[in-house]
Amino acid sequence: MLVSMKSILEDANKNYYGVMAMNSINIEMARAGIEAAAEQRSPIIIQFGPGQMKNHAHKEEMIPLIKELAARITIPVALNLDHGMDFQVIAECINQGFTNVMFDGSSLSYEENLQKTAMVCSLAHSVGCSVEAELGHVGQALNEDDANMDLYTNPEQALHFVQKTDVDALAVAIGTAHGNYPKGKIPQLDFERLAELKETLQMPLVLHGGSGCGKANLRKAVSLGINKINVATDAFTVAKEAMMRELKKDEQTDYMHLCMAAEAGVKQFVKDYIEVIGSKDRYIFGEVTYTGHE
Repeated sequence: MLVSMKSILEDANKNYYGVMAMNSINIEMARAGIEAAAEQRSPIIIQFGPGQMKNHAHKEEMIPLIKELAARITIPVALNLDHGMDFQVIAECINQGFTNVMFDGSSLSYEENLQKTAMVCSLAHSVGCSVEAELGHVGQALNEDDANMDLYTNPEQALHFVQKTDVDALAVAIGTAHGNYPKGKIPQLDFERLAELKETLQMPLVLHGGSGCGKANLRKAVSLGINKINVATDAFTVAKEAMMRELKKDEQTDYMHLCMAAEAGVKQFVKDYIEVIGSKDRYIFGEVTYTGHE
């Protein structure tokens, strides 16, 4: 069932577990994620960003697809716009059925980020759509300058921001980054700051750059109050590697079987990830009723 992200994260916030938010750009990824969540009796968030939407994951096709997949199961599924910046795109997504939108004003001044986030919240909340915002700076994994702690989220400023915007979830900067980290590198996260943010805000917190940060970091971050973990790079890598293994087994294999291999790989990845972040068996509404393909 398709629900607001707020309803999913409120329970995660109350009970200290994490929910996977996987960037999904086609039917194979969306179906793998939703089917895996159904089998694990876990909520899940399916998302994609404006760039992905422009290049491949066209919302006109993806929204009906995700609604149909979500309608087949009993666990909650949210559809989130990831890193929305353009008001027109955000408004279109709200009107066309996204159950959450993220407004990313992290590159703006604090005042402009606050004002624009408040505007998005006003629009979205009027039609029952929830909103995620970002405060602080989650940089790129290959950029050493992004380790600057001055860019991390300030708890007192975050409290003011949340009170003035009425935002439903806040993405915080504590040391993760987007993209691939250099080989062998696992980021060091500021867990003391995370604990202070949770104590101050008492609301759902979001970790961007969940790919490559390590299981130990994920488990500890969830235990200290992270409730939504964004995963894109790792999921795309899993899909690609599954296709490459299939092709290596048989160079004559066809496109359909490559897609099937990618979907199976992503599905297992999601099931494993759900166990790491503690959302398995959070939603037991009788039998799992997924009616999709076998």
